[in-house]
Parts: sequence; C-alpha cells; structure tokens
Amino acid sequence: MIRKGIDGGSFKPLSEESVAKIHQSAMRVIEEVGFEVNSPTALDLFEKAGARVERENRRVCLSQDRAIELIRRAPPEVRLCGQDARHDILLGGNRVYTGTGGTALYVYEPATDLKRPATLEDLKRFTRLVNQLDNIHLFMLPTYPNELPVEQVDVNRFFAGLDNTAKHIMGGVYTLDGVQQVIRMAEIVAGSDDALKQRPLISMVTCSISPLKMDWHYGDLIVAIARSSIPVVCPAEPLCGATSPVTLAGNLVIQTVDSLMGVMLTQIVNPGTPVIFGSVASSTDLRYLNYLAGSIEMGLLNAAGAQMAQFYKLPFYATGGMTDSKVLDAQSGYESALTNMLCALAGANFIHDSAGLMEFALTMCAEKLVIDDEILGMVMRAVECIRVDDETLAFDLIKQVGPGGNFVTAKHTRHFMRSEHYQPTLSDRKSREEWAEDGQKATWERASDIVQRLLAEHNHRLPAVTRQQVLSAIPGLVD
Repeated sequence: MIRKGIDGGSFKPLSEESVAKIHQSAMRVIEEVGFEVNSPTALDLFEKAGARVERENRRVCLSQDRAIELIRRAPPEVRLCGQDARHDILLGGNRVYTGTGGTALYVYEPATDLKRPATLEDLKRFTRLVNQLDNIHLFMLPTYPNELPVEQVDVNRFFAGLDNTAKHIMGGVYTLDGVQQVIRMAEIVAGSDDALKQRPLISMVTCSISPLKMDWHYGDLIVAIARSSIPVVCPAEPLCGATSPVTLAGNLVIQTVDSLMGVMLTQIVNPGTPVIFGSVASSTDLRYLNYLAGSIEMGLLNAAGAQMAQFYKLPFYATGGMTDSKVLDAQSGYESALTNMLCALAGANFIHDSAGLMEFALTMCAEKLVIDDEILGMVMRAVECIRVDDETLAFDLIKQVGPGGNFVTAKHTRHFMRSEHYQPTLSDRKSREEWAEDGQKATWERASDIVQRLLAEHNHRLPAVTRQQVLSAIPGLVD
C-alpha cells in the first residue's frame, strides 16, 4: 500500500507564541539588519520593488509590510508532476511527501566497504532504482558526475532523470545556460512550453548563503528560473554556532530570513511564481567545526521550519533522513529514521535527502536507498496515525468473538490487515532458524539483493522519438 500526501502536523516543536516570536524577529532582521545581494540584476529588482538599498555594501532592507506583501504573492500550493500522472504531488498545507537529495560527490559500496567518485552512470542507476521504490515520491538528482565539465552537468543530470524515471525531477543547477537548456529539454518531453507550465516535470533549487547573503550567481539563477515560471526552491543552510546563533531559535530566525530572500525575489520578478520555502538547517560539532547531517537538532529545526512555512502559507522543502555514519550500521539507521520521523510528523511537505545519503551528505549508497525506503514506509504509516471509527473499533466483532476467542479468521482481519499495518519488504521478521536457512544475511545484504532485482525489473525510458529529439536539440548530452 503506497502512502503519500498524508496530512502531518501532529508534532509541533513550536508553540503558536514561539512561531509568532520567530516571525517577528525575522521581520525585524529584514527591516533593520537587511541582507546582502551580490547579483546586480537582483539588487536592481529589489530597489525597484521599494527596498532600501545601500549600494556600497549591497545591503537590502524592506519594510515589514512590504515583505509580507511580497510573501503573500507566492502560491500556497505547488504542483510537481511526473511523466506518469500517478506520480503527481501537490506541495502545501500539511501534506507529506519524501524524496532523495544531493548533491553527493561519492558512491559507497558496502560489499567492498569503499567509496569512489560518483559518475553519470551511477546517477542513471540511482534514478532507475528510485523509479521502483514506492515510498520515495520525488526524485531529486542525488549525485554529481565528476567526470563531466561543469558546462555539461545540468543537462546531463536532468536528462538522466527524465530518461530513467516517471517521477518528478528536481535538481540543483550550476550555470545560466544549463538552466535554459534543461528547460528546453523538459519542454520537448512535455510536448511544448505551455504543456510544461501546465504540468511541470522539473523543478530547480537555488540556495542562499547563510547568514543573510545572496551571491551573484544564485541571484541571477533565481531571476532566470522565476521568469520561466518553473517551480523553484529557495533553501538555506544555517549551521548552529557557525553561520547562525548556536541556539535553535536563533538558527530558525536566520533560516527564515535566508529562505524568504529568495521567495521575495521570485515574486518581484514574476508574481505567482511557484516557489518553495526551504530549509537545510542543522547543527555544528563545535569540537571539529563539522557540519552534522544526522543530529536530532537537525530534525527539530526542520520540523519547526515546517511550522514557519505553514504560518506563511508556503509549501515547504525540509531536510531529514541523512546520517553522519560512514557505513550501513545502527547509527545510519537511527539517525535517518529520527530526523525523517520528526519532519514527517510536523507536516513537512517535501522531505528532501530522506533516502540514500550518508557521511555528511557527501556520499550516496544504493543499498541505503532501499533501507531508507523501508524506514519511510514506516514513517508514513506513523503520519497516518490511528483511524478511530465504528469499523476500526470493531465492537460487533468483539461481541461476536467473545472472551477467549481469536480474530485470525475474521473477514474484518483480512480487510484491514494490510492497510492498518505496514508490510515490510526488507525487514527480517523470521525465526532465527528460518533466517539462518536463508543465509543469515545482514540488512545491507538483503538490501543489495533488492537493488539487483529492482534494477533488473526497471523498464521506464523516454519514448524513442522524444529521446532522439532531445539528443538532437540539446548540446553536450552524453548518451
């Protein structure tokens, strides 16, 4: 049973008063402190929109009223479509979806316990695998093909996605020319530019630099994407004690402002641009000044970020599911499970990085994709909570069976056994004797078997005519 788009929101790390205080502090920062905008184009746009601009230090400040006016232009829901409509998702409210994330530079292979630089072929393999995993609803391009020059990365990453999965493709972008070529590619696959706007098969990610900074390159990219009406995510990655105050509340203020910078710019460029408020907020190990991907504080920050997005009525891109572990061990499992669970229960709309990533988000692993798919199935079951009605209370059945009876053969049991209880595909629930007879395989070994089976079963490719059109029209593609 596939579970997606289920309403979360039962977990609220922030009270209503706390949400209001973070909002008020964020608005004060926007008005009194401001933020640095290094793109001349973006700087001009902010000034024309009524911002106070200090040209000598590229500082932008907006009144609280003007900031709220711009934020309210953004749509409260964003539809992300797959080539197959059954993979369409609608971000907004408390609805929860999960997906991969990136961009990892390495691939870990547990059979050899070694990692190596990621290649384009790895990306295609991960795409095919995610196409087969039911609990991963959206494919965010998770690896960087190290063998390609940066000028060819955007088109080849998105082509690998479009050619190997029917799910929606999201990805970070690196060059303005790459953005234009990727959009052209998606228009060919969709059928036309209008068809792509009606059913966006792709979305793009542009990051702010914490604290309170928009660089030249990403400022220009936000402007270009907003003009095209392609859905765009504006995440920020403040780190407690490094690029934000060490307190979680202080981090949330920085994260809110950093993401809203991008949101406001998209609405200045093109009011109504489908934009997604985003967070990659986490903590820092101040002993070594390391970024942490699996800390419980990361889960709390992104769950709280979901509440801030709901306050602003913006779709939310959260971060969870990663681990700082270097291998597929207990740490890998509990860190991924805890942060995914907190985000999902808080109603984060799209939990990116929720599957496959490890080692501070530097490394991707096929077996971990399968393990995390199992975790996400359990997480989504938890988001559903407990249905209580006359059918599930089962009073008439209890009365019929009576004291000392059993419910094994009841029609009620057959009817509800799969929908009420998550059915694992990876977890071992056999007796020790049965497990031994099956080879005494560890979790990652069973996951490896599933990887091979799913890759062998994969059958999604672009139609031959469409594929040839793309290859002919887009320079730099590696077939």
